[in-house]
Amino acid sequence: MKPKLEIKNLHASVEDKEILKGVDLTVQGGEFHVIMGPNGTGKSTLASVIMGNPKYTVTQGQILLNDEDITEMPVDERARKGLFLAMQYPQEVPGVTNSDFIRTAIQARTGQTVPLYKFIMEYDRAIERLKMNSDLPHRYLNDGFSGGEKKRNEILQLLMLKPNIAILDEIDSGLDVDALRIVGDAVNSMRSETFGCLMITHYQRILDYIKPDRVHVMMQGRIVKSGGIELIEKIDKEGYDWIKDELGIEDERVIIEEENARPSLLGECATRKALE
Repeated sequence: MKPKLEIKNLHASVEDKEILKGVDLTVQGGEFHVIMGPNGTGKSTLASVIMGNPKYTVTQGQILLNDEDITEMPVDERARKGLFLAMQYPQEVPGVTNSDFIRTAIQARTGQTVPLYKFIMEYDRAIERLKMNSDLPHRYLNDGFSGGEKKRNEILQLLMLKPNIAILDEIDSGLDVDALRIVGDAVNSMRSETFGCLMITHYQRILDYIKPDRVHVMMQGRIVKSGGIELIEKIDKEGYDWIKDELGIEDERVIIEEENARPSLLGECATRKALE
């Protein structure tokens, strides 16, 4: 059965300020969707709310994963059920090696012990695919990593964990052209009927490498327009003003999303508990 993520009339707030104002979206296995829009319209907030970041409060609507309501489910349970978030600002975790973290995360997700030899072989192949440094397994998780290394490391986790539905929050920021191609190829290698992907970006360049099936534009905390690849081409040429004019939107900004907004930490999920 294809995995399916359904967002129904989702409203969410932070500190009593409403940010999401009725988001409706469905992503199934075999589909790649992209959400675009001006800064400050709720895109990254949507990713955090889907993954269960406790900073946000869902005030209305539902999040369903494979027809199961996960709206109130904690982060670690969502991850075990096959949901994955590649974070915009990955956390640094001194004292925990990259390889130990990923192996423990796989075991937490599958509930099975991962044979060391099998893990090393697959890990090395993923590192080679992403053209990362060979000393990566022995380095602490994201500690001292460059911005580009952190983003590649998020995709490394994606390749190793093999989730059913992945949310990629601005994985293109901080990457040069060569790194974009490498990351794009790696994400494309995941395409299958058992994998669905939701990408969040406001740069068209990543979409030169990862072709979406559906394109959504987010303004004022909701999806205001959806279409195919032709929507990207028009936005690339004309920006977003034509959408605002068409829909009578005067100010698309609902919030100023903090660039250093704190994502869910390891301490809030089962992986950290397992490592401890």
